[in-house]
Amino acid sequence: MKPPAYIAKHIRTVLKNGGSAPHTVEVQRFFKHQVKSRGWYTGELRKVAVRFRRTILAEHGVDYLLQVADQLFRGKILEEKVFAVLMLQGLVGEFGKSEFKLFENWLDRVSSWADHDGLVHYLIGPMIAADASLLSRPPRWARKKTAGPWHQRAAAVSLIHSTRQHKNFSDIQRITEMLLTSDDDMVQKGLGWLLREAAKANPRQTVKYLMTIRERTPRLVLRTACETLPATTRDRVLKTKSTTDSHGSSWTKKEEKELDPCSSAQIRGSCVS
Repeated sequence: MKPPAYIAKHIRTVLKNGGSAPHTVEVQRFFKHQVKSRGWYTGELRKVAVRFRRTILAEHGVDYLLQVADQLFRGKILEEKVFAVLMLQGLVGEFGKSEFKLFENWLDRVSSWADHDGLVHYLIGPMIAADASLLSRPPRWARKKTAGPWHQRAAAVSLIHSTRQHKNFSDIQRITEMLLTSDDDMVQKGLGWLLREAAKANPRQTVKYLMTIRERTPRLVLRTACETLPATTRDRVLKTKSTTDSHGSSWTKKEEKELDPCSSAQIRGSCVS
């Protein structure tokens, strides 16, 4: 049996030969810093990853697939890391704490928001949502202020699956409090993303929380958190105390209806009768 490193090397060759040089230039537009890319479109990359996953699982099993993915996530090329995640996406239900530890170690290898969000949103996040014992990890990442933005961004992004499942709101608040002082835009955007998802899943509770922290929340975080809220509610959250209108903090009937998850103003089908 050929070692996982051999298969990983073969995949790297496939990615190198199948990429698009013009698209490489387009990819760079999404990043502030220089990234190494082969110029693959995500849809095509996913198709190839699924084919490799199917073959590797049939011939060698999940453990071998994990080892191949681990080899790929050590690389410097964006598509190699994304490919590793795509091969494992959908198998998260079969993973346990040892696999979680492996993925957690991958955070030290992250080089851009793209490979970070693939890893955290598609692998780490679903595992945290499924296993409450893993909720101890995001606060530890949030404290890593000297290790670059990726651990702190992971602390926020890893809870998005939880909020979509209406879980762990107290943990979301805890992580928010820990990250509010960050001035890194990658951390702020990750936190804003989390709060935006919380506002979609649980608008009434989230808006009330946002009203309590708006004075000390970076504007980027607050604006992102409010993106999907009804206009009247969004405007109200974004106001500072010094500009708050005279009717105080109580909700109007219109706002009460807009913040009702079962209202037609919210996404249909989100309520459980």
